[in-house]
Amino acid sequence: MLLIENIKLTLEEGEDCLAQRAAAVLRCAPGDIQHIKVLRRALDAREGVHYVYTLRVKVKGEERILRRCRSRQVTRAEREEYRLPAPVAPPQCRPVVVGAGPGGLFCALILARCGAKPILLERGKAVEERSADVERFWSTGALDPQSNVQFGEGGAGTFSDGKLNTGTRDLRHRFILETLVRHGAPASILVDAKPHAGTDYLHRALISMRQELTALGADIRFSHRVTGLRQTDGRISALEVEGPEGAYVLEAEQVVLALGNSARDTFAMLHDQGVAMEQKPLAVGVRIEHLQRDIDYSQYKAQAGHPRLPASSYKLSCHLDSGRSVFSFCVCPGGTVVAAASEAERAVTNGMSLYARDGENCNGGLLVSVSPEDYPGDSPLAGIAFQRELEERAYAAGGGNYVAPAQRVEDFLLRRPSQGPGKVKPTYRPGVHWCDLWQVLPAFVCDALAEALPILERKVRGFADPDAVLTAVESRSSCPLRILRDAGGQASLCGLWPCGEGAGYAGGIMSAAADGIRTAEAVLDALAKATEKRGDNQ
Repeated sequence: MLLIENIKLTLEEGEDCLAQRAAAVLRCAPGDIQHIKVLRRALDAREGVHYVYTLRVKVKGEERILRRCRSRQVTRAEREEYRLPAPVAPPQCRPVVVGAGPGGLFCALILARCGAKPILLERGKAVEERSADVERFWSTGALDPQSNVQFGEGGAGTFSDGKLNTGTRDLRHRFILETLVRHGAPASILVDAKPHAGTDYLHRALISMRQELTALGADIRFSHRVTGLRQTDGRISALEVEGPEGAYVLEAEQVVLALGNSARDTFAMLHDQGVAMEQKPLAVGVRIEHLQRDIDYSQYKAQAGHPRLPASSYKLSCHLDSGRSVFSFCVCPGGTVVAAASEAERAVTNGMSLYARDGENCNGGLLVSVSPEDYPGDSPLAGIAFQRELEERAYAAGGGNYVAPAQRVEDFLLRRPSQGPGKVKPTYRPGVHWCDLWQVLPAFVCDALAEALPILERKVRGFADPDAVLTAVESRSSCPLRILRDAGGQASLCGLWPCGEGAGYAGGIMSAAADGIRTAEAVLDALAKATEKRGDNQ
């Protein structure tokens, strides 16, 4: 098999042209090509708009053709795939995974496929019930602190754009994508350079993954929240759990902490229990919302509206003289701004889109870098206190019931309150209250946003459109602390394995899922060594 890179197709050329283009590169007849598989498809809009493909090709006379074509586009296709760790015998004390976000789910999946029969604890509900709770919150403002956009099956990514970007060649990433497709995610995520599943397909995949986990012997317990740890001689020995039937103690020797970045009560408990952790930088700001057609025109120019073009996105950043960085985050083409609170009387925003990305607006986080020096103190929990203050101010500015404060860009730059929307209608539910965000956000955040908007306008025309809407506050972009772990992946308490975004080791669905897999590999190794040791002692 041969690998061919950088095959370009115009918008008027379909993928049926790929065989002819591949034959031209290989200097062979189209009939010599026996099979073509698309490995990667990227959209390039820098000079004109076209698609760029990477192909795996089976061709007659491969050796002869490889010697003759002498093209840097062509190499041998080396097919590598992720291999599961060696199976283990079901341990007497089953490993426990805390949290059913991407990190926890993929950790539990690897453990289950290798015979470890994990127990999966999730404080929130299964996705079907969770979706109903979230919709009720968006419609009425009735927040369930344990079942919301942050907590429940799939984690915060369940109500997002479902971005599955990866910047590494880690074989685990391909395994994650293939697993999601097998469980109902769109096959396009296997080839798109910037894959996304959309919240609708993620919901389907979660249900199917749950069914596989159960079939493999995993014990999944929704609405079960860890409230404490028990330790013996520097090792974890049990978890204190609050479930629907009341409190109980769960014996545990290997515990994976796959916490989301909003598990603030759990972080406090771990800190009280002496688990080592440290402050970590953060970024906070707003969601900025534009008309999707304006972003499309800025990116695609005359080709905007072409039926083969997806809703366009952007990735922007700038570094200011103040030392602050301002950057886009989690852009949701054709999506909506959503209420993402998990605590009473604290307003939080996020973005979400369906796979089709066919909404009228495009929204993205517009964030300002925050360092631990900005936090109110040196406690590892100080970043959480910083976040909470912003969320409380946003809630108060919205007037209650999780209405969010909002402002037009023009008014923000002129430092005057907005009276209502222009051409961009905000999508946030339960609704927005027009105001002056300079009275809501910290001065350094507003100063940075005001300086950055004209700079980013020069990169994407229309970004600082007078009618673009700023909705506050975006405060959960990452976790403001890190649970320390050693080179083997364990926390300061032996048998405790922090992983994923909430532990401070990931930032998004793919990196969290990959960290969950790495953690599962370490736990399986520990289980195998424990079994071997018991055998030696007998």
